[in-house]
Amino acid sequence: MSTMTPQAALAAPRGLAGVIVADTAVSDVRGAEGFYQYRDRSAIELAETATFEDAWQLLVTGEPATDASRAVFAARVDHAISGRGADVDAVIDAVSNATPDVLAGLAAAWPLLGARSGIRPLYDLDENERLADAVALAASTPVIVGALWRRSQGDRALPPLAGRGVVANYLHQVTGLVPDEAREAALTAYLIAVMDHGFNASTFTARVIASTGADAAACLVGALGALTGPLHGGAPSRALDGLDAVGDVDLVEPWIRAELAAGRRLMGFGHAVYRTTDPRAELMKRVALRTGGERVRLALAFQETAERLLAEAKPGRDLHANVEFWAALVMEQCGLPRSMFTPTFAVARTIGWTAHVLEQAQDPKIIRPSARYVGPPVAVRAP
Repeated sequence: MSTMTPQAALAAPRGLAGVIVADTAVSDVRGAEGFYQYRDRSAIELAETATFEDAWQLLVTGEPATDASRAVFAARVDHAISGRGADVDAVIDAVSNATPDVLAGLAAAWPLLGARSGIRPLYDLDENERLADAVALAASTPVIVGALWRRSQGDRALPPLAGRGVVANYLHQVTGLVPDEAREAALTAYLIAVMDHGFNASTFTARVIASTGADAAACLVGALGALTGPLHGGAPSRALDGLDAVGDVDLVEPWIRAELAAGRRLMGFGHAVYRTTDPRAELMKRVALRTGGERVRLALAFQETAERLLAEAKPGRDLHANVEFWAALVMEQCGLPRSMFTPTFAVARTIGWTAHVLEQAQDPKIIRPSARYVGPPVAVRAP
């Protein structure tokens, strides 16, 4: 006979690690294999071959991009945002006057945009209405982020580039330059590669909020709040700090040995899910190598040395370069300032968040787990 108490039966692994909390058809991450997918496609294959818009369509609607479906989705995007341009401009004005911080501005912009455009709770909408709101919020995100960056630098938003897509226009706003095809392709690969990644903390947060029937903007704000935590989104720019500190290939090993001896973490190495190489890091390395240069050679030496010394210092841990290490280098090559690395990540991840919000909204059951009480018992008073 089991002697397990009801309280012990409720115990769960710390952080819910390995606990399945829902079914999803949006994405899957197989950490032991170093593989992940969006719908029925390899995410890495999509990042190497698809446009941002096609990957967006697949994740949010579940429909692959064909000539016919691509036109339908483009029309949906145009329809979703056609009446909200003035609202977006007004929100950018209001938010940029309140804070120069782009992520804080984005967190404030979504609910303001929702309020101005009359966004309603997911609970009160049908599937088409939910999709329209999700697409409109995602479409507004790179516009808002780019404009807030320019405002923080004392500049006005630039007019959109005719005939160019989301990625080219985003690069145009942030860098002030018309991007060439190589930079557009590099950033496209990054944005698609990080659009979604299973039930990470921010995605789970979005789904919890969606399960209450709240509006899509509220779901995104909650997700972004989780992303800003150092243990989740962190800061991709920190992955470049080691390269800056080393500066020369000959100094890589002594610098890393000193960091490990001091007990400091090597930023850009290790991942909570992958027990082999991070496929996103391998993709970003390939992208960075196309440009090449001394910075890339230094990064290659840093990775090789770091992984070797980590294996010595922490045997059995399988600590490899993660996506932040090489993605930071790619964003740097694309001309993005370091302060815009995390906002750029948020632009991509908004696509995944909205896909999960739409999926969760189909389930009428609110997410309401239990907790195991470990405090003192109720005090018994003497008669």
